[in-house]
Amino acid sequence: MWEVWKSTAGTLQHFDKQLSAMEKAQDKMFACRKMVPHMGTFIGVYLPCMQNILGVILFLRLTWIVGTAGILGSFAIVSMCCICTLLTAISMSAIATNGVVPAGGSYYMISRSLGPEFGGAVGLCLYLGTTFAGSLYILGTIEILLLYIIPPEKVVKETTANDMRIYGTCCLLLMALVVFVGVKYVNKLALVFLSCVVLSIMATYAGAIKTAIKPSNFSVCLLGNRTLKNEMFEKCAKTDVELWNLFCDSPYLNATCDEYFALNNLTEIQATPGVLGEVINDNLWGNYGPDNMVIERKNLSSVPAEANNDKLKNYVFNDWATYFTLLVGIYFPSVTGIMAGSNRSGDLRDAQRSIPIGTILAILTTSFIYISFVVLFGACIEGVVLRDKFGFSVKTKPVISILAWPSPWVIVIGSFFSCCGAGLQSLTGAPRLLQAIARDGIIPFLQVFGHGKANGEPTWALLLTVGICEIGILIASLDHVAPILSMFFLMCYLFVNLACAVQTLLCTPNWRPRFKFYHWTLSFLGMSLCLSLMFISSWIYALVVIVIAGCIYKYIEYKGAVKEWGDGIRGLSLNAARYALIRLEEAPLHTKNWRPQLLVLCKLNSDLEVTHPRLLSFATQLKAGKGLTIVCSVLEGTYMTRGDEAKKGEQNLKAAMAAEKTKGFSHVVVSSSLRDGFSILIQSAGLGGMKHNAVLMAWPTGWKQDRDSSVRRNFIETVRETTSAHQALLVAKNIDHFPANQERLKEGTVDVWWIVHDGGLLMLLPFLLSQHKVWRKCKMRIFTVAQMDDNSIQMKKDLQMFLYQLRLNAVVEVVEMHDSDISAFTYEKTLVMEQRSQMLKQMQLSRTEREREIQSITDVSRASIKRKKCSSADAPPLYSQCIPEDEAQLIHDRNTASHSAANDKAAGATSDRVHMTWTKDKLQNERNKHKENMAVKDMFNMKPEWENLNHSNVRRMHTAVKLNEVVVKKSCNSELVLLNMPGPPKNKKGDDNYMEFLEVLMEGLDRVLLVRGGGREVITIYS
Repeated sequence: MWEVWKSTAGTLQHFDKQLSAMEKAQDKMFACRKMVPHMGTFIGVYLPCMQNILGVILFLRLTWIVGTAGILGSFAIVSMCCICTLLTAISMSAIATNGVVPAGGSYYMISRSLGPEFGGAVGLCLYLGTTFAGSLYILGTIEILLLYIIPPEKVVKETTANDMRIYGTCCLLLMALVVFVGVKYVNKLALVFLSCVVLSIMATYAGAIKTAIKPSNFSVCLLGNRTLKNEMFEKCAKTDVELWNLFCDSPYLNATCDEYFALNNLTEIQATPGVLGEVINDNLWGNYGPDNMVIERKNLSSVPAEANNDKLKNYVFNDWATYFTLLVGIYFPSVTGIMAGSNRSGDLRDAQRSIPIGTILAILTTSFIYISFVVLFGACIEGVVLRDKFGFSVKTKPVISILAWPSPWVIVIGSFFSCCGAGLQSLTGAPRLLQAIARDGIIPFLQVFGHGKANGEPTWALLLTVGICEIGILIASLDHVAPILSMFFLMCYLFVNLACAVQTLLCTPNWRPRFKFYHWTLSFLGMSLCLSLMFISSWIYALVVIVIAGCIYKYIEYKGAVKEWGDGIRGLSLNAARYALIRLEEAPLHTKNWRPQLLVLCKLNSDLEVTHPRLLSFATQLKAGKGLTIVCSVLEGTYMTRGDEAKKGEQNLKAAMAAEKTKGFSHVVVSSSLRDGFSILIQSAGLGGMKHNAVLMAWPTGWKQDRDSSVRRNFIETVRETTSAHQALLVAKNIDHFPANQERLKEGTVDVWWIVHDGGLLMLLPFLLSQHKVWRKCKMRIFTVAQMDDNSIQMKKDLQMFLYQLRLNAVVEVVEMHDSDISAFTYEKTLVMEQRSQMLKQMQLSRTEREREIQSITDVSRASIKRKKCSSADAPPLYSQCIPEDEAQLIHDRNTASHSAANDKAAGATSDRVHMTWTKDKLQNERNKHKENMAVKDMFNMKPEWENLNHSNVRRMHTAVKLNEVVVKKSCNSELVLLNMPGPPKNKKGDDNYMEFLEVLMEGLDRVLLVRGGGREVITIYS
């Protein structure tokens, strides 16, 4: 009862702590809410979007775009750009209403939807776009200042570009100082700047209405059909002295004048004649032209004359060649700014309601303004005036200002403050975006820009922004900066649409946006439109921006911090992987597509570290990053007791794989025994069509020192498991002597001893190794074994032709093995092997079995048994135990009888087929002869003949010794030796002899790879 009460009291105390923590968190949250003003849809989203969308292009370039592209062409440009931003706003609204969007705005939305790589790449593109937008607005401010506000005196006399650079740099420093001192001043001035924009737009509409009633006083002077700059004269007549002096060398009537001036008359027309069908007809179609082309009126005739280049400066002409795609790139910045509302989501009262409504309403409003202005400009203003980019034909005033009422200065002052406000907003938003990217830690070299002042203002990010903005100002041309700005924003909008489409198609459980008016087809349409506009505007800039984004993506993928944000790309990868796995399982793998899919069996030491890391290096060299690699290990015990150790071991495996550059998967299982664990892995590792077909493991070097023979049994059972599963087996001897990934073998050979046909795996492995830089300079040699009566020359020719058809480069050598008497060394090795086997069996008997055996010996030969002294010559050298001679003989008789009984049961069984490396006819003849001296076949058949056990062991040992002598003689200096691996005996009582045979076969060799095929062809001569 006391325990129950104590437990209940502890639970209540813990609940009180949690409740107090929740109350403190709520108090803190409410305090923060009191500090942050909560804005509604109109103030928080609608007005900021309007201020960012309506700006410099509207006041300085829209009239020129309408005059150059015509009403229809301008309508197409405006429609494409507005539809693009509307579709992007729909996708953005869906993403923004799927959760809270903190600082970072569109960067946050994209990075959390598409992952840190895409988010970082697009976030930096958006940052660069916002920074160059600041350059664009500052250049617009300086253009208005130098052309329309201050007198025409210049700081630098040579070129206008230098004026733009000097004044633009001063303006940038001034704005940066304002932003540095305090952002609150920028926010306070935002409404003032927006009021100027709204007032200018209203003045333009009022002027259009007034013009329809009464034309304005602005006129244009034409010489013939050419438009003149009227800033240098007051009256459009040849009697005007100022005009006369522009084309004649003296003010007198007998002066020499320009030929075109003398042959053509002056005509003065209204710049804004009102809403007339003739004006609409003239402005309906485009008027594109080359660089330095004089702007002419189509329906006026003129007398042609020889051009005088000195007098061309008096005319209005194109400052550069015009075409449709150029105008698209220049216009698109006028519709950017739709992210302004989402960037302020933390300050909104109800962000999930305000962002969609405010953004879409702002886009619809500004789209109506732009389309209506296209119609008004095309219907009310003369075409020659519209094509005059800087208003030189109307006393150097903005062309839009001649339509304004009550005064052109409303447009001039309004556009100036509009550009100033937009520039300040860009210099305020860009550093905060860079700070958000830097604080995420996905781009290491940007982490310094995550710091700032004590109040969080991004000082370092502001300095970098000013530096990049200065690059745009040094370009000194609004028309050249605008396409660059368009590319970065289009890239950002493209990925916003992609993020929405991916999330919608994946149907992830977390995708539950409150904004319901979206569809994946709209997102794909918006994405396609963004990509099309990029290449329409400038395919060179588009490729450059794509390369920049791709480089940033690869950098983040290679060097950036690993972030798990539940992005849609991960879900997309899972769906693609599932689809691919299902497709792989539908049809069996063809030989042409076969490659080793490795299951690497690693051993962990007591500290759960990888014992043989070079095994992973060899797997890397063999795979070269291609195909499947599964690195596994087994811990003995139960998962409940060793679960944490299994997780730690798996982490150590991953660390070792990363150190050895092994690409693949790692897994550690806990099993009651190592044998069962390896069996489970061989059977169940992989998934669907992505399963391993080969097992790589290290040779158990300490199997002789293992008294309980567990190492030997585990190894042999693993061999049997892979054979039963029809999987290839690769066993590396002296794996710690294999080269590391950093080493480069300058020369040497990889020797293949092709004794038994294994489906071509022995030939394929050296080729795969040669693809890696470690083994690239090693030559391949293939050895095959022939007997005395074989045609070695023909065998070599056949094998060379076979290699030629396989497209493999290798040196072929046929080794003849002579019949020879069995040496005393062979008898000694066999004797030691059998004695050791008998001793191991004796040591493995339990105490009860040993007592029963001794009792049986006593009963049978009580009267005749005589104890003898133990003979050291007959005992195995590794042990010093004394065994009675009669007892050992009885044990040997007992084992021989059991072996004979087992062999009688399988008397009718046929021998295993062994495919030799020579021709098929020769192989058939060899099978039919049944020669007694087929030592190679006996060696690799490994089916013991228990009736004559001693003779069989001696014969196999003789084969192993002779083959080892030949291999050591030919390949002692090779970098790697590949040998066919014989199969284990069917009867487990011969396991000890099997391991001894393999040891003798590999004796004297450093790097050896035993290879056992999986029972299928893995290489083909066909394409």
